[in-house]
Amino acid sequence: MMLHFGVGRPAIREALFALHRMGLVIVANGERPRVSSPTSAQLLGELGGAARLMLARPEGIRHFQQARTLFEAALAEAAARIASSEDIAGLDAALAANAAALGDDARFMKTDVAFHLAIARIPRNPIYIALHEAIVGWLEDQRSVALRRAGTDVLALAAHRGILAAIRAHDAAAAGQAMRRHLGEITDRYWLVRDGAQ
Repeated sequence: MMLHFGVGRPAIREALFALHRMGLVIVANGERPRVSSPTSAQLLGELGGAARLMLARPEGIRHFQQARTLFEAALAEAAARIASSEDIAGLDAALAANAAALGDDARFMKTDVAFHLAIARIPRNPIYIALHEAIVGWLEDQRSVALRRAGTDVLALAAHRGILAAIRAHDAAAAGQAMRRHLGEITDRYWLVRDGAQ
């Protein structure tokens, strides 16, 4: 590689180290470097630092909220078109856990994430799941901040019921609209709390 690229050993070592950090190359002591098979989660994980820098910009959070709404509305529409009876049963279980967590903010947040993840799993595309998990991580404070406004958990649960009803009816347009409305309400509540109008 040194001869091929016309560089010294330190440059090759640094390049391999950078590729290893990105999950593209496996480097082990005493062995030749090997190309790895990166997962969607690894590739999106590499974007974490850049995403956090973007979130720190004045309009960063709003841009990510808009992207999340677009993505999750499309997921809800796809889920409504293709959900099997097993998928619906999984959503029923996730919704029941969410309902049981009312009044317990920490549990409610976990079950809220689980409900949305159950929707993301329905298309059976690992990139959708990894992207969903990345967005949840990048916007992790949105749920906790919004929940500071009284009644947010009840509002979110009602929205989840509406989303599930549309998916159960295989009504893609209604599922997408219900998701957009839900995320819009949560976004509004987030900014009301952030702006001091609790």
